[in-house]
Amino acid sequence: MDSIQQRTAFISKSRLVMPRPASWIVLGLWLTLLLPWNLAHSADREGRSEHRNPPEWSRNVCIYEVNVRQFTPAGTFAEFREHLPRLKELGVRVLWFMPIHPIGEQNRKGTLGSYYSVRDYLAVNPEFGTMDEFKSLVRSAHDLGMHVLIDWVANHAAWDNPLVEEHPDWFTQNEKGDFVPPVPDWHDVIDLNYEREGLRDYMIEAMRFWIRETDIDGFRCDVAGMVPWDFWADAIEALHEIKPVFMLAEDESPAAHEKGFDVTYSWNLHWLMSGIAHGKRSVLALDSLFIRERNAYPPDAHRLRFTDNHDENSWNGTVFERLGDAAEAFAVLTLTVPGIPLIYSGQEAGLDKQLEFFERDPIDWREHHLRDVYRILLRLKRENRALWNGSSGGAIVRCETNLPETVSAFVREKDDQDVLVVLNLSAEPKLVEVKSRLTGEFLDAFTGERVNVSENAPLELGAWGYRVLSR
Repeated sequence: MDSIQQRTAFISKSRLVMPRPASWIVLGLWLTLLLPWNLAHSADREGRSEHRNPPEWSRNVCIYEVNVRQFTPAGTFAEFREHLPRLKELGVRVLWFMPIHPIGEQNRKGTLGSYYSVRDYLAVNPEFGTMDEFKSLVRSAHDLGMHVLIDWVANHAAWDNPLVEEHPDWFTQNEKGDFVPPVPDWHDVIDLNYEREGLRDYMIEAMRFWIRETDIDGFRCDVAGMVPWDFWADAIEALHEIKPVFMLAEDESPAAHEKGFDVTYSWNLHWLMSGIAHGKRSVLALDSLFIRERNAYPPDAHRLRFTDNHDENSWNGTVFERLGDAAEAFAVLTLTVPGIPLIYSGQEAGLDKQLEFFERDPIDWREHHLRDVYRILLRLKRENRALWNGSSGGAIVRCETNLPETVSAFVREKDDQDVLVVLNLSAEPKLVEVKSRLTGEFLDAFTGERVNVSENAPLELGAWGYRVLSR
């Protein structure tokens, strides 16, 4: 199975999407807003592929995925806003909010339904708060130097979305004329048909609405590869007319970058880490993966590195259930290899339960040593250019060791800054000899200890242990 097929199959068994409440006021509004766009952008559907560099502020950031429903006891924008200073102290600079729109009620799954069943593209879920409260939240985040993305579900909509009544031709129908879900398991939503006149213009203008009205900084685009790439090219160009947006595709195809996306999912690394954790893959496979990526993606293409996200946590188990004792070491890997690391809600608190997807299930916030792991490495990433994203950072250069099957050692260099990372990706303590051309005095990121690195210098690493050394 190729990667896109794998992702489609993965999602079909993992996420259940829901419908939501309609805001009929929006219909008149979007028609008013849409007219200028229709007149100015009527015909070209070839899809533009002009490459844009990601925004400068994205060069040394991580992304934090916000599950508003489960983040606080009340699950509201107002309560989440109180966490902003803590997240800034952690090192978070980009917030990705899972869908904040009203959720469909028809064919709803569970009591509260899925965020990904959009009932109104131009409103906020009243369970979370009001539009004004969301705007205030965005302003507060901006005041703290953070940027805000919202999840955008362009592939499907809730059964009771007003568009179903207003434009039934925009939805895919079978030979009997019945609406159909994009995947059989997603029976609480129906598929949108991008060959239908008017749908593309509506969807683009709806995205422009959120940038104009709330000043968000971009979008995470759900199942982006299930929507035509030429649509995304048109949409991204239209969004850039308002401000330089930051675009994350839930897809790992290089085509996403060709059409204007800044970041794509690195599912292959995610699955490889799982294989290594369970003894089914060799550490050497990491080197092959990074070489393939270097050849397949543009130099400034950001890859999203993660050990957890909402799909994995709710459907495939906690990060500790999936990776066991290797979870922390792989978190370090995602924070130090080229790419943008992702932290899911609660990971810094050692989230050890699968969060309910269709019910209230607040996160248990507690002190956990992973908070320090993230805080220390995110600070290092901000300050050391070797760890920056895309062409602004250093390439990954493998170091030879005496244990190539179980130890990953690599260097990243940029200008006069270097980072040496050594990870024991096995359940046994190891004495590791690293053959690095970088020698001299380094600083241990975690202990502050000054370490003299020389050719073949042995390092003692415990089971799933690691060292991150910089200078």
